Amino acid sequence: MTSRSAVQEKADERGRFGDFGGRFVPETLMNALSELEAGYREALADESFQQELRRLLAEYSGRPTPLTLAENLTRITGGARIYLKREDLNHTGAHKINNTLGQGLLAKRMGKKKLIAETGAGQHGVASATVAALLGLECRVFMGEEDVRRQRLNVFRMELLGAEVVPVTSGTRTLKDATNEAIRHWVSHVEDTFYLIGSVVGPHPYPEMVKMFQRVIGDEARVQLLEREGRLPDEVVACVGGGSNAIGMFTAFLADEAVGLTGVEAAGEGVDTDRHAATLTKGSPGVLHGSLSYLLQDEDGQVLPAHSISAGLDYPGVGPEHAYLKEAGRVRYTIATDREALEAVRALSRAEGILPALESAHAVAEALKVAADRSTSDVVVICLSGRGDKDVESIRQGLEGMLHESD
Repeated sequence: MTSRSAVQEKADERGRFGDFGGRFVPETLMNALSELEAGYREALADESFQQELRRLLAEYSGRPTPLTLAENLTRITGGARIYLKREDLNHTGAHKINNTLGQGLLAKRMGKKKLIAETGAGQHGVASATVAALLGLECRVFMGEEDVRRQRLNVFRMELLGAEVVPVTSGTRTLKDATNEAIRHWVSHVEDTFYLIGSVVGPHPYPEMVKMFQRVIGDEARVQLLEREGRLPDEVVACVGGGSNAIGMFTAFLADEAVGLTGVEAAGEGVDTDRHAATLTKGSPGVLHGSLSYLLQDEDGQVLPAHSISAGLDYPGVGPEHAYLKEAGRVRYTIATDREALEAVRALSRAEGILPALESAHAVAEALKVAADRSTSDVVVICLSGRGDKDVESIRQGLEGMLHESD
């Protein structure tokens, strides 16, 4: 049996988790956010909306995704049994489709004709373009020029699906700058445009809303593990950039104090360098993209550039609920470097025949350490948030670089 935790699981009336969250936006967006919150609350209470979302998750996305016992990896590590929650097997190849189906249905219900989205690794952009095509909506995706270069295949997929991809050339030309541009566009097009945010970031109600659409990951994993093992896991591990797959996975276990929860940030080339994206590990509280959370900033409050080999984790901020869970001590946040992520890609690919996304590989890297230190009677579950097809070129270049270093 596990005891109930006092951890806050819903945003309060100010849209905050503890001290974090809220709405820090231009006056012109306040009405749009109020309209969005009202539409979201009404949809949640409407059984026909919930039925349609469940139907699409099952018939279109392919849920429930499997919970796979990684037998070979378990034998190699010699410790806890390792399970993989297979979000990589969703339609479009990542957990992002859960949220875009929910927000896409909401946009249509609210009478919006156009979707805009921001994307880093491209998975949220592909999922947004997919849902727009399905629901007959126009779609424009903002993407940093550097990420356009790194994720060329996903750019083509978005265009093939009918979306317009807008390269963003400001700043570091990555996810932060794409988000800035998406917000600027939304300010001047709120009447007919729905901003489909891809993670548990942004002003209230986005962190709460995205969490609600992603919690299906953990809810399924909990039921599946109880069926397989007759017990809850000892540890659940997920990668954290903005943090949507991690919140989706953790939510089902937040109240179970005996279940350890670990979020893994991108340490890039090391947290002692200036080339990492370890927001919770090395950042401090501040405001970014409409909410108060941890971010990478200098002593003057200027946002610092982030770095990760994974375009999806290359973001200087994090969802406000993660900031709260860190300060509440409910989730342990740690790091994995680019090198450790690449080694995890190789380990999982060779042991199980599963090529993970570089984002997910950060979780795999930490989970292998956790499992090795645990008893063979223990259970560790990894959220495998996406598949690695999109990252093959980055993986190839990274592994070749490691070989050259060892020459």
